[in-house]
Amino acid sequence: MRNKFSYPNLFTFSEAKEATVFDKIVLLSLVIAGCISILSFADWWFRSVHISNFWMYIVLSFCLWYSIIRLILIWINYLKITKPKAVPAPPNLKVALFTTSSPGEPLEMFEKTLEACKNITYPHTTYLLDDTQDIRFKECAERHGAVWLELVGLPGAKAGKVNAALQRTTEDFILIMDPDHIPFPNFFDHTLGFFKDEKVGFVQVAQAYYNQYRSFTAAAAAEQTYTFYGPTQMGLFGLGGAVAIGANCTFRRKALESIGGHGIGLAEDLITSIRIHAAGWKSIYNPVVVSRGLVPEDFGSFCKQQLKWARGVFEVTFVEIPKLFKKLTGWQRISYITIGTYYLNGVITCFFTLFPFFYFLTGITPTNIPFAEFISRGGMIIIIAIAIYLYVQKWMSDTKSERGLHFKGMILKFACWPVFFLGFLLSVVNADIPYIPTAKKASIGSISPFARPLYITIFLYITTLTVLFFYRKFHMSEYDLLETREAVWSMIGFASVSFIMSIVGIYAASESKRMKAEDCWDFVDLTQINIPDNPNSKILNQ
Repeated sequence: MRNKFSYPNLFTFSEAKEATVFDKIVLLSLVIAGCISILSFADWWFRSVHISNFWMYIVLSFCLWYSIIRLILIWINYLKITKPKAVPAPPNLKVALFTTSSPGEPLEMFEKTLEACKNITYPHTTYLLDDTQDIRFKECAERHGAVWLELVGLPGAKAGKVNAALQRTTEDFILIMDPDHIPFPNFFDHTLGFFKDEKVGFVQVAQAYYNQYRSFTAAAAAEQTYTFYGPTQMGLFGLGGAVAIGANCTFRRKALESIGGHGIGLAEDLITSIRIHAAGWKSIYNPVVVSRGLVPEDFGSFCKQQLKWARGVFEVTFVEIPKLFKKLTGWQRISYITIGTYYLNGVITCFFTLFPFFYFLTGITPTNIPFAEFISRGGMIIIIAIAIYLYVQKWMSDTKSERGLHFKGMILKFACWPVFFLGFLLSVVNADIPYIPTAKKASIGSISPFARPLYITIFLYITTLTVLFFYRKFHMSEYDLLETREAVWSMIGFASVSFIMSIVGIYAASESKRMKAEDCWDFVDLTQINIPDNPNSKILNQ
């Protein structure tokens, strides 16, 4: 591959644009049109003549309208897209940068990360929170001017180390940086100024990546984040509820102390975020790219990450939201409930995947709506949703590399429905799973067991259609064939969507057998990070 990066400008500072009045008018018009189409669809959907089996119709309606209601909420969120006014970083603040190391993580990655941390221009102290029990990590930290803190055997994984480090340090502002992220020299120039407002508890900036080129999974994983770190978080900021993410978030020490330290859990960032908001602190989201990190490169590593997040996010839903509900603002409540129920998508997709096969087995269908009519009635919603999705991409943090239809991200989301579903089940029974840091390198050599449900879906589809063909050809009367034709083709249509998505999902999972090992950080030249403060720097183009 001649160029190691799909876009040569990845290591150039970028930021989302501000929303103009005209932008908001166009967006509002699209949202109104979308809501009208949804109301029209609802009037058609909730007609008694469409009900075939009452209880299955109820379940189908819940699954369908769960998705539509989430769509409406995200549209409303977009209407509040706001970019904070830049505030220069005041001098002489006491600033710390925490990054953590765990057993099994590659030392070479820390050489690049700690060197980049040292290059941040605003005066600060970098701390390596280390539990590897490997002297080389201590030497690496000292080589790059970082303070090495050995924190072994502490409960709470990453958050436990952060809380222990808080006890050993005194800085007023703490940036938590994942070790795979390479910060730009101007990082603090775009965060610290907002803390002039004494009510601001944390400042989050965009997360962006530089290993998307490695695989279908890496590209898809990155695509799933583009809208969130652009228009979605900007909307949450406009509503007073921008959330903290595990990396690239700068906290005020007093805010962390007011909630008893960094939250501990599989979704420790979201726990910390909701507790800080419940304590009355404000949050800022600045949509700037001032660092780049890694996404999982293989399907198995991505699924492990998603299982951890699904279990953790449901923990927030079942424990934190009920406990803190009264202390949140109205929009914060809606935002956290929406985020906290994201992984219900696994349950919803499970139903949509299996109910056609249930029909073929039992002859029971939730509705008697022809598939073609369903598509025609809901088509306008889909068209407007796509239009809104494409329109809000003008507020992505790096439009040059992030705009698009993001089919890969959509397919990967479908392929992970069993993982989301498992996360939900583990949460219902309150089962614990270990905190495992996201893999920094691809797991190469075999197809992940997480792909097995996709194989089962394909097997079910082929077997069912084969049996269906012979049964209808040799065992059904002409009358019965005509009576069931519409319903059968409708269900085949639904099942075919899952079949196609599963095939592509297996392609993504099988890449791990063909990939070659590569340390992506080796291709990053820190001297060529291009930022506005240094107009003579060159764009990274290897």
